[in-house]
Amino acid sequence: MFELFVDSLIIMFVVVDPVGLAPIFAALTHGETAAARRHMAIRGTLIAGAILVTFVLVGDSLLNVLGIGMPAFQISGGILFFLLAVDMVFARPSGLRAPTEREQREAQAKKDISVFPLAIPLIAGPGALTTVLLMVGEQGDDPVVIGTVLAVLFVVLLATMASLLFSARIMNFMGETGANVVSRVLGVVLAALAVQFVLNGWQEGFLFTEGTAPQMLTI
Repeated sequence: MFELFVDSLIIMFVVVDPVGLAPIFAALTHGETAAARRHMAIRGTLIAGAILVTFVLVGDSLLNVLGIGMPAFQISGGILFFLLAVDMVFARPSGLRAPTEREQREAQAKKDISVFPLAIPLIAGPGALTTVLLMVGEQGDDPVVIGTVLAVLFVVLLATMASLLFSARIMNFMGETGANVVSRVLGVVLAALAVQFVLNGWQEGFLFTEGTAPQMLTI
């Protein structure tokens, strides 16, 4: 399970991108007091964590109810990750991992951004939700897998909270360009992972159509 933990940790860290959240959070909380920023960072991370944990626990059942097979979800998730990777490589914000222009204007009009857009979609966005469902996969009834995924979430959310709490210092040290460089590097990694997800889903779907029970492939 150590391999699963490491693979899942890398994927989740790349998708959530705690370092990349620092400049967005700093911009949205500009002019707020240190206490207010700390409150929104902690509350937003906890809300996002609750959402992601819920998906870990009931995500597999949700797919079964909707009649969605894991191969189809792997392929669609891989395509979503590839689009996200393109945005990260070119350092352009999109609705996949950042609020749209209208959402930004709405967020700036709010005093508390902990629920929107911090928890959703900045932390628990479409990419993160898809990631936890893919990590659980067809082994959603295995307590070891569930525990491993929850441990990964804890580590990533802890890193995210630290990044938000120290966003001002991170921006002073790295600047906008430095944060974009980190996002670009992570975007290249995510693009490769996205292609691997599509290949895994295609292979599992092909095996399923041939009458062979699909096997879980490791990344």
